[in-house]
Amino acid sequence: MTTAPTPFNWFSILTLGLIWGGTFMVVSIALEGYGPITVACARTTLGAIALLTARAAMRRPMPNLGDARLWRYIAVIGALSTAFPFMLLSWGQQYVPSAFAGISMSAVPLMILPLAHFFTDERLSIRKFLGVCFGFVGALVLIGPGVMQLGQGAEPLAQIACLGAALCYALSSILTRRCPPVDPVSLSALSLTMGAIILVPSMLVFEGVPQWVDTRSSLAILFLGFLPTALATLLRVQVIRSAGSVFMTLVNYQVPLWSMVFGAMVLSEDLPLRFYAALALILSGLAVSQLAGITRWFLPRA
Repeated sequence: MTTAPTPFNWFSILTLGLIWGGTFMVVSIALEGYGPITVACARTTLGAIALLTARAAMRRPMPNLGDARLWRYIAVIGALSTAFPFMLLSWGQQYVPSAFAGISMSAVPLMILPLAHFFTDERLSIRKFLGVCFGFVGALVLIGPGVMQLGQGAEPLAQIACLGAALCYALSSILTRRCPPVDPVSLSALSLTMGAIILVPSMLVFEGVPQWVDTRSSLAILFLGFLPTALATLLRVQVIRSAGSVFMTLVNYQVPLWSMVFGAMVLSEDLPLRFYAALALILSGLAVSQLAGITRWFLPRA
């Protein structure tokens, strides 16, 4: 049973927004010295090692090795929540600003709503449907003329890749809800492990064994593995267990804002006007779809 958010819960939410919002900038820095599969692989593998160590230290239970159905879920969740989206984002960010990737991720909760309507017991109300429509228009605005230029250079495909990563996260969220009961820390650690099992051979085949290239990009990879992948996962679990999943959605409003701030101020990215328009539409859709949860935390109870 969840309780009212504590000061630590609020601090955790702000910290998660900052960490995840800065992830896209750090990916761009890592790509200065390493290939996209190497960046995705290193992030996943380091995160898996850190979370497996944390799971052992916390003495969290492992899933039943004989439950084939559960392990199929874990394998697919690992592919859709780590391997595929990390690789799509790393490849896409070679050609689009980090802020674009950050804004793309804000559409994840809106993608979940129609999927949940068909694959879970969560019905898509008129209000939620309106929110999804806002988000869909926002995604079209975000891509802009790129949607008419597929096949003409890498940038339009990179934009689609970032939105494809958002869809992977949405699908993995639905599968996580349908997954048989399993300890959340163990599930996170094993999902990253499954992602690493996919990405390590891919990296070796296409990009070879990584070497220490330079301090800037190498430290960026270490950051990606330990902060947004491992530490943030533990914070996320703590917040959901103590304050609830609705409260956790407040992170979704921060991530695209921080990604734009870091992209503009640290990487000196040029952010066209359509980025701001798309952000406004997507966040409006998110607010409309989650109105009940938002009022629960910010308006006094009668």
